[in-house]
Amino acid sequence: MYFMALATDYDGTLAEEGTVRPETLEALKRLKETGRKLLLVTGRELPDLKRVFPEIDLFDKVVVENGALLYSPDTGEETPTAPAPPPEFVERLRQKGVDDISVGRSIVATWEPHQTAALEAINELGLELEIIFNKGAVMILPTGVNKATGLKAALKEMQLSFLNVVAVGDAENDHALLRMCGCGAAVANALPALKDTADFVLEGARGEGVEQLIAAMVARDYALCANQRHQVPVGEDENGPVEIGPPDVLLIAGSSGAGKSTLATALSERLRERRFQFCVFDPAGDYEDLEGVVTVGNGSTTPTDSQVLEILANPDDNVVVSVLGFEPKKRPSFFAKLMPGLSALRARTGRPHWLIIDAAHHLVPAARDGEPEPLSEGILGMIMITDHPDAVSPKALAAVTAVVALGSEAREAIESFCGAVGEASPAGLEEFQESDELLFWRHATGTFVQRIRAEKPKQALRRQTRKHAERHLGEEASFYFRGPENKRAHNLTIFLQIAAGIDEETWEHHLRAGDYSKWFGDRIGDQDFAQEVAGIEEDRSLSPAASRKRFAEAVRRRYTLPASGKD
Repeated sequence: MYFMALATDYDGTLAEEGTVRPETLEALKRLKETGRKLLLVTGRELPDLKRVFPEIDLFDKVVVENGALLYSPDTGEETPTAPAPPPEFVERLRQKGVDDISVGRSIVATWEPHQTAALEAINELGLELEIIFNKGAVMILPTGVNKATGLKAALKEMQLSFLNVVAVGDAENDHALLRMCGCGAAVANALPALKDTADFVLEGARGEGVEQLIAAMVARDYALCANQRHQVPVGEDENGPVEIGPPDVLLIAGSSGAGKSTLATALSERLRERRFQFCVFDPAGDYEDLEGVVTVGNGSTTPTDSQVLEILANPDDNVVVSVLGFEPKKRPSFFAKLMPGLSALRARTGRPHWLIIDAAHHLVPAARDGEPEPLSEGILGMIMITDHPDAVSPKALAAVTAVVALGSEAREAIESFCGAVGEASPAGLEEFQESDELLFWRHATGTFVQRIRAEKPKQALRRQTRKHAERHLGEEASFYFRGPENKRAHNLTIFLQIAAGIDEETWEHHLRAGDYSKWFGDRIGDQDFAQEVAGIEEDRSLSPAASRKRFAEAVRRRYTLPASGKD
């Protein structure tokens, strides 16, 4: 379930002439039975609303006074979100002949044409107040207070994200409400300007329109309103952006150093920009410096499931779960232990919207020695990253709706995925013979494979620091020092140790041939750092000792390696 709540205006939307019809009340009850929440968002004052709407207890939260006051029907608690109106302002309105005034906890309300007098009083007293209209009603509130701000405060108490809310309204003061929520609808009797703001317009007016909306939410959920604010760009082709949405499960596959983590970083940025909540599972310390997240665990401290869930309780917080401190064989067990809590949170709130699982073949492996499958049914909103699609859990692979394949083995990655799920490779895949292709295939619809240009991150990724510093690289990815003694460096730590001790002739040979920059660019996959290294290689003014020292300092700075004291 994606849309977890309905936020509805009262007058002209839920109610007609102040009364809600029985059919509409029954529809609201049916929506609650699905586990969704109900929020009422109105410009009315609370005593007046209780008088005209005795069924107010049907709602989980009520936002009154156009966002200035929250009311919790279950406890009776009233929480102001704005200060009380200045007494001198009300007195000045009366001095100007405005007798039809209602004063709430924060709101001052009257009717047209008294907006002119209200604006004069605001200017004369130098107050930070603004005027909001609602089909002839004139509401004066502190600047910045509206239905959207009130709803935001209510959702924070309910631990819900606005992206998981459908809003419906009819008048001028509903613009901010509809724009903020994940989906905005207008009833048929809504003002033309609000219909332009809404994602769609209902056929029915007032309560009938709300009933139609409720039926569509239950029947279609996310498909009701798959608008642009829910789409996440993976890249683009000649026709424009290539995107995924919350129901998708994306597999990012390719050889080591092909740029999978870089793409995942770019996607995390796009998710954050769209206010999605995400949780990254990081087995190699690659994402510990990701912007806008809280990191739990590190190389020496293991995270707990309670820490992760506590952070995710706030819809505005994202989390990186570093499992680097666990022994590799214990990481799948921790993931399996955490998943029930995450699944329960998702069932209750729709969050976190996205799970990003790096090295999925380690955390969600195909073979688990009889241990239970960590992923529940109905997998959605997930990005899995792997070098080995065929080593990932079959249940996880079966849920994949789209594949991005990178690097010189991009075609082979798609073929490996298809083999793992028991399907034939997509038609035309054999056309992609060139190296370093970036391929996108929407597996769910069976469309043709596309060449795309990947999204680029704005922040510098902490380039697989520990993976290349400590993990054993394969023979093809290793660096070979050619000289009197051929020596192989299978990670950066060994590389610097060998570089510090080899003879000057061997060092200079590789330096002048540009071998170091080629290795970082082609094998490590760090093109930005390769350019920096190339600058050292091309600087003929440096002595062998100076170039070696500058190179070692650059590597340690980039990859946060400890100083060896040998150079």
